[in-house]
Amino acid sequence: MTNLMRAALFGATAMIIAAPAAAQDLGTINAIMPKQRSANYFPLIVGEALGYFEAEGVEVNLLPSDTPIPFVSFLRNGQADIAMMDSAEVLQAVAAGVDVNVVYEVMQTAPDGIAVSAESDIADVADLEGQTVGLVSDRDRVTMQIALDARGLTESDVTTVVVGEGGPTLAAAFRDQTVAAIAGSGPDWLAIQANGIGIDLITPDEVSAKPGNVFVVLDDTIEAKGDLIQGYLRAWSKAMQVAEIAPDVVAEMARTAVPEEWEDPTFGQQYLENAIRLNVSVTDNAGDLQTETWSAIQPAMMKFGLIEEEADPAEFLQPQFIEPANDWTIEEIEQDVAAWRDANM
Repeated sequence: MTNLMRAALFGATAMIIAAPAAAQDLGTINAIMPKQRSANYFPLIVGEALGYFEAEGVEVNLLPSDTPIPFVSFLRNGQADIAMMDSAEVLQAVAAGVDVNVVYEVMQTAPDGIAVSAESDIADVADLEGQTVGLVSDRDRVTMQIALDARGLTESDVTTVVVGEGGPTLAAAFRDQTVAAIAGSGPDWLAIQANGIGIDLITPDEVSAKPGNVFVVLDDTIEAKGDLIQGYLRAWSKAMQVAEIAPDVVAEMARTAVPEEWEDPTFGQQYLENAIRLNVSVTDNAGDLQTETWSAIQPAMMKFGLIEEEADPAEFLQPQFIEPANDWTIEEIEQDVAAWRDANM
C-alpha cells in the first residue's frame, strides 16, 4: 500500500480523511454504470455502508443505466462525471476522437467466456472443432471468435446457435446436449447453475485476461473535479479491499442494500462470489492500469471488427489517480470492518 510520503506528494486531498465531511461540504460525482446498485459492483455498496465516499467529501449520484445510449455520450454532454465502460467501448471512443481517460481498472478479468457442462469431456476450446456452440445472444459471437482464434480455429469450424438469455433455456441446452459449449458471461453461468446444471469454464487467457470494466472520465472533469474523482476512487479501492478481509460482511451489506438479489440465498451468495472474483484487482495497486494488456488485446479486437485501428494506450490511460487511490492501510480498513460488524452483525 502507500505511506505518509504520498500525502506530501498529493496534498491534503490525498490524505486519509478520518471523519465524514460535513454535509454542506460534499461534492457530487454523477456516475453511470451498467447496474445502478448491485452486488455485481459491491465496492459502491460497501463504500456507502462504511461511509468511505462521505469521508472523501463525495456524494455519489447514480444516473439511470437502463438506456441504449452509449455511456460515453453521458460524459460528452456533461450529465456524467465518471462512467464505467468496457475495453471495446473505450477504444471505440478513442477512435471517434473523444478525449477519454481511463483512470481505474474496475474489473481486470473479463466476465465473458466459454462454459461447458461439468459432465462434459471437453476440456479446452480446441476440443470444440466440429461441435455446436451456443451464444447467449449475438453480442457473444466475438467472445467465441476470439476464443476459437486463440486455438487456431475459426467460426467455420463450429456450428453456432443463439440459445437465449433465460436460465432454464440455457440449462436445458446443456441438459439436452443441444450445444457442447456456451459463450456468455458471469450472470449466465449463475443462471445455469441455479437451474441445477454444473459448469466448467474453458475460457482462454486471450479472452479473460483483459480489462473488463474501467472507470473513464474526460479532460474537463479532471480539471473541474479532480479532487472528487480522486476521493471517489480511493473510497472504491478501500471498499474493494473489504472483500479480501471479510466477505461475510460484504454479503450482509449486499443483502441489506439489494435484497431482491438475495431472494434465493444460494444464488445471491454465488452472484456475490462471482462479483468478488471479478472486482478484486489482480495488480499490486488497486485499479492499476495495465499498458501491455491494453496493447495485447487490440489485434484480435480489430480482426473481428470491434475496432477499426489500434490506439497507443498512452493516448487514453491516465495513471495520475492510481497512487492516491491506494493511499490507505489494511489496518485502517480492518478497524472499520470490525466496528461495522460489532454494530450490525
